[in-house]
This record gives sequence, C-alpha cells and structure tokens, in this order.
Amino acid sequence: MGNYDAVIIGFGKGGKTLAQELAAAGKRVALIERSEKMFGGTCINVGCIPSKSLVHSAALSRDMGGSFEEKTHRYELAIAEKNKLTAKLRQKNYKKLDDLPNVEIYVGVGSLRDAHTVIVERAGTTEELKTDLIFLNTGASPFIPPIPGLKESKYAYLSETLLDLERLPKRLVIIGGGYIGMEFASMYQNFGSQVTVIQDGPVFLPREDEEIAAAVLQSLRDRGVRVLLSAKTTKVTDMDNHAVLNVTAQDEEVTIQAEAILVATGRRPNVAGLNLEAAGVELTERGAVKTDIHLRTTAPNIWAMGDVTGGLQFTYISLDDYRIVTSTVLGDGSRTTKNRGAVPYSVFLDPPFSRVGLSEKEAGDKGYEIKIMRLPAMAIPKAQVLQNPTGMLKAVIDQRTGQILGAHLFCEESYEMINLIKLAMDAEVPYTVLGNAIYTHPTMSEAFNDLFRG
Repeated sequence: MGNYDAVIIGFGKGGKTLAQELAAAGKRVALIERSEKMFGGTCINVGCIPSKSLVHSAALSRDMGGSFEEKTHRYELAIAEKNKLTAKLRQKNYKKLDDLPNVEIYVGVGSLRDAHTVIVERAGTTEELKTDLIFLNTGASPFIPPIPGLKESKYAYLSETLLDLERLPKRLVIIGGGYIGMEFASMYQNFGSQVTVIQDGPVFLPREDEEIAAAVLQSLRDRGVRVLLSAKTTKVTDMDNHAVLNVTAQDEEVTIQAEAILVATGRRPNVAGLNLEAAGVELTERGAVKTDIHLRTTAPNIWAMGDVTGGLQFTYISLDDYRIVTSTVLGDGSRTTKNRGAVPYSVFLDPPFSRVGLSEKEAGDKGYEIKIMRLPAMAIPKAQVLQNPTGMLKAVIDQRTGQILGAHLFCEESYEMINLIKLAMDAEVPYTVLGNAIYTHPTMSEAFNDLFRG
C-alpha cells in the first residue's frame, strides 16, 4: 500500500503539469499511466505533434512532385522522422517527472475503490494507493460506428494507427467529415493519395460560418479531394489487396475501393474501467465526467481535466484545466471554466483554418447589431510570397462597441494570427486597435490593417 497526498490518473497535458505543480508545493504525488507509449498524453504521442509533423512533411512533398513511388519514399521518411520526434518528446516528458523525488510514476491501469483509494493493476499485480486528492486526466478515444465489416477490416485505421502506416495508400477513404477527417484528407492529398471523404450530413462543417465552410470545401475539391455529402457507408468488405466500401450517397448506391480507411467519427471520454460510481463520481448524459466550474466532480475531493470532461478536445484546454484545478487546490479558486475567455482553434488544412468567437449567424441569433469585415487572402502580400493566396478572412464586429465578436481566418499561418485576435477579444479592445497597429512586413498578421480598416 502506498500513501500519497495526490493521485493522478493519466499522463496527459493537464495531469503531468499538475504533478509538477503539486510536487513543487511539497506534496507526494503518484501518476498512473496505462502505457509506456503514452507518456506525455495524446498530443505528443498520437495527436497534435505527430500529425503536424506529417502535415509539414506533406506540404514539402507536394511541392517536390514526382512519381507515386517517389512520393511513397518521402512518406516513409516522414513517418520515420515523426517517430523520432515523438520518442524524443515522450522520453523528455517521462524524465521531467521521474527526476522529481516526490513523484512516483506507475505504469498500469488505475481505477477507484472509493473516494480515497486508487487501485493500480500492473505486471500481474494489484497495488492499493491511499490519498486525499484524486485527479482524472484519462482523455478520450475514437468512436467506431457499427458499420458491417468495418471493425474487422485489416484496412481500417483510427487516427492514431494511421499515423504509423508505413506505406502510402494510393486510395484513402475517410469516414467522417469533421476536423480530424479534414486535416488527414488535406495531408494525405499532399502526400499523393487519392482521398475520398464520406460525410453523413448534408452540410459541410455545420458548426462553422457558412461562407467560410463553403470556401474550405471548394478549396479541398479544387485540390482533388472527393467529398461526398449526405453519404453513408453501409458495408466494408476486404479483398486481396484493398477494401471495398458500399456507400449510399444521396440515394445512389456506389462502391469505393481503398488501400486504407480512416475512421474519423468523433471521440468519446475514457471512463470505462475507472469504477467511478464507487467513489460517487457521476457522468453526464453524454458519458463524460460531470464537473462544476472549478472542475470538481460530484465527489468533493476528486477533480477531472481534459477530454474526459466532455468539453473542447484541445491540449491547451487540458493545460488551462490544470490552471483551474491548481487555483482551487493551491490558490484562491478565482480561475474557473467561466472566465478563461474566448477559445481559439485551428484545423491544419492547406491553407489552415482558424477560428475564435461567434459566427455571423450566432452573433445575429444572440441579438447583436453586427457589421461584417472581409478580406480575400490573395490581397495579402505574404500569402503571395508563400505562393498560396487561397482563402479569406472574416470578422464579426459589435456595431455598438466596436469589439470583435468572432473571427474566421482561412489562410496561410492563420494558426498564429488567431491568437492575436483572441488577445484583443479578451482585453475587450475595439477592432480599430488591430486595424491601426504597426506590423512587420511582409507578414500575414499585417493583413489586420486591411481587414479591420473600418
């Protein structure tokens, strides 16, 4: 039996950072992770970092051209480089905590016996940990829809496993038209695959501004990505060297062949096997851990962070969750989920798409009197320098206060630009501050001089 001040289940962004903070405060901490390949969490190992490494390599490969075999060779090199990067970061994350004298890392499966007891199963043994504080940071996993033959297909992959596919597929079919699916579609099209996206709904990127979503869809199609809307996969059949998908697309039956199938139909919180009910931890209707604005669960000494809470599934949200939990456990509790401000996000397409705040429709529905500002990406000198002037910028402004209600940037380097708008929104400064600012030249951010000209 081990006695700890705190036990953290999950080595993700929130969990590992909290472990360091608690250790610095003099607390004895146990950190449980079920796999040695997941030190550092989803982002470093099977999410943001490896996928963005491949996005970068894919863009370089696109510019080089060549035969499919040449593209395959470059893809294989990109996979090897990605593996080196994730291994280095994984080891760095492990060592950073393992070197701390009052942090002990357990590689095993954690579950709750009660609100003060955590069970760790590892290497055929079971160990009991006693603690005053428990933190859940177990993340989320891909959801696999019940399509006949899909789960059994040797050509079917999740986003995590496709990242390890060493041979570039000539034909890739993506089931799911969300952000992960779009990012992989853009990436593999750049590597040289023929990509087909199957989306069951009739509206492309339904949560996004209609004008921007239409521009993204047109850009993908112009690059050769086949996007089927109102389409449903009814069956998957494995053949000798490929799979065949039976698809109903707008009342028409079609068959599509693929050397690889990416299942990108959403992610669900990892709560199975945690035995949460034994500690009085309740779930939401959608199967996430229920928390309050301080991320405290229905058990007063247990908190949850990151994807397992059912919120926005971004690494930086897990990091901010750590700040909220720390504010409660070690501070004055002033930081909450209600005051973290606008949350930006980016989809690493080609060019990337980034957003923060309200869309035009959302702002109108909320009763704001708005004005819309637009700028085509081709009007930005740096976009011309980067030889990718595709896209557009759009901002939603409160007519009364001049404050930015939302921004939608579909252009090169939008993932950097959006953070400046988030800062302006949080500071509640009018759009004219960005419109009249002095920017270095040539940069993408200087586009704000024109977008916010007024």
